Amino acid sequence: MNLLRTKSVEQSIKDTEEPGHRLRRDLSALDLVVFGIGVIVGTGIFVLTGQVAKDKAGPAVAISFILAAVVCALAALCYAEFASTVPVAGSAYTFSYATLGEFPAWIIGWDLILELALGAAVVSVGWSGYFASLLDSAGLHLPAAILNPPGSNGGVVNVPAIALVLVVTGLLVLGVKISSRVNAVVVVVKVAVVLLVIVAGLFFVKGDNYHPFIPPSEPNTSVKGAAAPLMQVIFGITPVSYGWLGIFAAIAIVFFAYIGFDIVATAAEEARRPQRDLPIGLIGSLVITAILYAAVSTVVAGMQNYKKLSDAAPLADAFKSVGHSGFATVIDVGAVVGLIAVVLILLLGQSRVFFAMSRDGLLPPWLSVIHPRFGTPWLSTVIMGGIVAVLAGFIPLAKLAELVNIGTLFAFLLVSVGVLILRRTRPDLPRAFRTPFVPVIPILSVLGCLFVMINLPLETWYRFLAWMAIGAVIYALYGRTHSRVGLAATNVSGKS
Repeated sequence: MNLLRTKSVEQSIKDTEEPGHRLRRDLSALDLVVFGIGVIVGTGIFVLTGQVAKDKAGPAVAISFILAAVVCALAALCYAEFASTVPVAGSAYTFSYATLGEFPAWIIGWDLILELALGAAVVSVGWSGYFASLLDSAGLHLPAAILNPPGSNGGVVNVPAIALVLVVTGLLVLGVKISSRVNAVVVVVKVAVVLLVIVAGLFFVKGDNYHPFIPPSEPNTSVKGAAAPLMQVIFGITPVSYGWLGIFAAIAIVFFAYIGFDIVATAAEEARRPQRDLPIGLIGSLVITAILYAAVSTVVAGMQNYKKLSDAAPLADAFKSVGHSGFATVIDVGAVVGLIAVVLILLLGQSRVFFAMSRDGLLPPWLSVIHPRFGTPWLSTVIMGGIVAVLAGFIPLAKLAELVNIGTLFAFLLVSVGVLILRRTRPDLPRAFRTPFVPVIPILSVLGCLFVMINLPLETWYRFLAWMAIGAVIYALYGRTHSRVGLAATNVSGKS
């Protein structure tokens, strides 16, 4: 069997019109921009700002956010060309199938499962913490047994996280248009809260908190062995906090903030005018959120000394530190509402990847069954929602969050390589959007992704390679022999 057999762009587009596998085209360019903002504005603003400033970059955390956005922007330009040329569900999986071949496509699809499913579980757990904090403010205290997974602070099961995933799964089954409307309302609320933080926080900024803006490097003795960034292991560099090495290490963490903008591409098959709308959705959402992240991190670092920022709720804690607890409550509400959209869109993207892989025969066919009334891949949505609910409710996910980052970066890298390949192998394809300055932009995107990846811990690489090995085994046992492209090729050769 040819592991590098490709599925033509024409066949990929033709498959979208198959009866029983046809998704509804309900999304406009604005819907896609809002989807992108909805998934990006979340954990990065409400949680990571304080942790990264305190432990890695100091007040210069804004530089880390901007550099991470630059890496994403380079990849976004490559995604935009692919998504407008191959407007089919599945995102990087579908793009890879048309350029790199079936096995690399399977690997990237398996990788996207890691990114989207695990990302949804991680964010659900974060939402649960904010939800419990908000209830505490109202005098309602939930027992630890239903707030934490087994073995963690007296926990048995994280009930709020499970409940959130199940409710969001139900919304996704009802249809992408309903989901987009819910997301639009949520995005308005959380963007309003973010703007409130920026505007109100400016009145409490103290110049002294920015000095030094890039603190001098300090040895980080808490990071040892496999927990050290791969780059520092390779070159024998002692792990440090602050300085430029601290800023670079912070990029690998804050990259999590931008995870999900590529989900806009997974909705390609549900866009009304994908050739025009997808580039707008991808690039527009990324530019808007990068500006918001840089502004918020700069304001919060100016309100409170970076070494005193909260790991869990830095925005709310910064306002408490200046005597304005009322703002803190509003921020908690924004976080609770805002993280709902992140979970919703991550699960939307995950179900579409499952749908695309199943339609190609690499996963069982019932995963691509479309609901006759709602026009959604309801079985794959329900199954994935159940798996994510179990992960969120019963498994501690702090360490596994770094796996989400490396999985996303790997997808970005392959899409960037795919643009170069498709330009050479199919120069005749109509491209509504063309990545500028090829091959410079794709090459810079590959190098940027590799740079961020080697700043992730060595142990994250071990876990990632183990996950990829499991995927290879599943492909060998099922996908290799059930592939529609492979079966079609076998039938043709048999007839001849």
